[in-house]
Amino acid sequence: MIRTLHRWPGLLALILVMALALSGAALSVFPAAERLSTPQAEAGLTVADLAGRILAAYPGVEQIRRAPSGRITAFWFDDGTPGAAVIDPATGKGIASADPDPVKRWLTNLHRSLFLGDAGRIAMAIGAVAMLILSASGAMLVARRMGGWRRWFAPLRGPASSRIHTGIARVAVTGLVLSSATALWMAASTFDLLPDGAAPPTFPTEVSGSTGVLLAAMEPLSVIAVTELRELSFPYPGDATDAFTLKTDRGTGYLDQGTGELLAWAELTMWERISETIYMLHTGQGAASLGLVLGVLALGVPAMGVSGLVLWFAGRRSRPRLRGNHPAKGAATILLVGSEGGSTWGFAATLQHALTTAGQHVHVAPMSGFEPARYPQAERFVILAATWGEGQAPATAKGFIERLAALESVPEAPLAVLGFGDRSFPAFCAFADEVASRAAAKGWAQLMPFDTVDRQSPQDFARWGRALGAALGIELTLEHVPTPPVTGRLTLISRRDYGAEVQAPTTILRFALPEATFLQRLTGRGFGRFQAGDLLGVLPEGADLPRFYSLASGRRDGFVEIVVRKHPGGLCSGQLLALEPGQAIRALVRHNPAFHAAAGRSPLILIGAGTGIGPLAGFIRGNSSKRPIHLAFGMRHPDSDFLYRDDLAGWQVDGRLARLTTANSRGAKPRYVQHSLRAESAELIRLVQEGARIMVCGGRDMASGVADALTDILAPTGLTPLALKAEGRYAEDIY
Repeated sequence: MIRTLHRWPGLLALILVMALALSGAALSVFPAAERLSTPQAEAGLTVADLAGRILAAYPGVEQIRRAPSGRITAFWFDDGTPGAAVIDPATGKGIASADPDPVKRWLTNLHRSLFLGDAGRIAMAIGAVAMLILSASGAMLVARRMGGWRRWFAPLRGPASSRIHTGIARVAVTGLVLSSATALWMAASTFDLLPDGAAPPTFPTEVSGSTGVLLAAMEPLSVIAVTELRELSFPYPGDATDAFTLKTDRGTGYLDQGTGELLAWAELTMWERISETIYMLHTGQGAASLGLVLGVLALGVPAMGVSGLVLWFAGRRSRPRLRGNHPAKGAATILLVGSEGGSTWGFAATLQHALTTAGQHVHVAPMSGFEPARYPQAERFVILAATWGEGQAPATAKGFIERLAALESVPEAPLAVLGFGDRSFPAFCAFADEVASRAAAKGWAQLMPFDTVDRQSPQDFARWGRALGAALGIELTLEHVPTPPVTGRLTLISRRDYGAEVQAPTTILRFALPEATFLQRLTGRGFGRFQAGDLLGVLPEGADLPRFYSLASGRRDGFVEIVVRKHPGGLCSGQLLALEPGQAIRALVRHNPAFHAAAGRSPLILIGAGTGIGPLAGFIRGNSSKRPIHLAFGMRHPDSDFLYRDDLAGWQVDGRLARLTTANSRGAKPRYVQHSLRAESAELIRLVQEGARIMVCGGRDMASGVADALTDILAPTGLTPLALKAEGRYAEDIY
């Protein structure tokens, strides 16, 4: 519901919202510019002193106004000719024209009404409503995605468009709520939907009938500071029944032009003060700094609008259309999906179709929207969950664990959990397993035991489907056909071969960088934007699913590079190692922001073995800022598989690599990379205490040995790899 409430106002009112935001951002500059360019009254200057100076310069003065910025404007008649000027309070003389700025007037008309009068004002009010709904619903979605309000500023991950959209929203949402709410108040006031302010004081029926009192002798004007003045209107010349009209920050009154006495006074009401505060908050008049801040925040709206459109289109492409998705409140089967790249939604669509065909009422939704009260007719819950990174929740399951933990009681309807993953990775289905374990610990009854699907296997899915059908007492056949991924063509331009002598053929493959459209570069899709540490998904001939390799290059390097070792019977590695320059493969890029060399000057400790050198070499190659990088690299034998040997030597010379330590597992004195770490424990402790980030890439056995070694090394400091990981200072790319 919240997602729908966020999506449609954004899509339908995007142009209006962007027009409001951009014109408002431009208008926010004027109060600050006016404040900076306006001479300010000296401390202690009274209204009487100011009026006297202006009257001396312009004897026919009729009115003096002071804007919230401190700008003073005088209006007069000189032999029947009207005049006006911005006044220097120090002299009372004009220093600039009082004519309105044509650019400001144009922007104001655009912002208020699109140059369309009342119809335009209504349209812009609708835009303000849309912005308020977008801001409120967006805040709830951000909190849901981050796993709660307390994790509002937790690190972001996912596609660039998603990080841009959420990152800007987290900062701008407060300002956008304030701007849209105050805009609606002002629109309601314009159309007389709010009570009017208090009436001015009744004009006195009795006056002295005399004229000519000196301004300096008028006590009210002599005690009121110019900083409190809003407007002073002079009596009509020759009319002894007229009076001075004085408006200040406190109220409005009339002064006798013959005696200077205060004839009547009316304080500003609370309603007027509220209205004026809202006007100040919205326009920045009287609060120029706040206006600039709100204007800067409003500039985030176009970026959020574009990134939101990109996310919407990407979502439509990645998620299959679910025909006949039953409303949540009437569904008996609730199917919740946790997906990162979108493939799990395809399995959900297959299951939903099969259950619907069998006569079930099925509602499909992301796990992040889990709320038991939404499903009053639920008879069973089914969760299909992928795993991201090292056992973390995928994008559409953020916050599920926290919601489950916060429940006072679990639903009575039983639960089935199916995990999706790749057994070659250490954290195979770890998130789905955690969901099942926590649900069981909470007392949630099982519909059927926890199960898994390896590498999107249709056979695994069909087997599980038969078991689900048996649990439901129906015949259920799941025939899932994976959707082929969108790939690009990569042509090999060079290869460097290693490892033949130790029976471990390994090759560094470099492909030409494919062309990318402007939109791809803007959104980061395809090969538009990638960096070392991201993943290259290679689609082997005769296969439906890609095999992933860590990238050893970024787009700025001008090529695509990976390191591949030949695995016995490996379909993809066999095809890759058989490639010759000029031949091509089909591949795609999957972003992996959890294994990027974050910007900064803090040291990097890179630890890898074998093909794990790939992304680490990419980090070093891209280290143009010469931050301290220390590399510990394990290999079999330096004469056979010292990958990037010449490159590493060159990077040491030019300062991109500060220190290189190697470990050889073959030879007279074999040792592994973790042994090298223990030998340099003092240096490692020093680097970690200086804020170093540790990045490990390679096989799971190597990574486990490294973690054990670092646990021992860092014990005297009270730090552990787990603690560093919680701080974002320990990252692994394990296979």
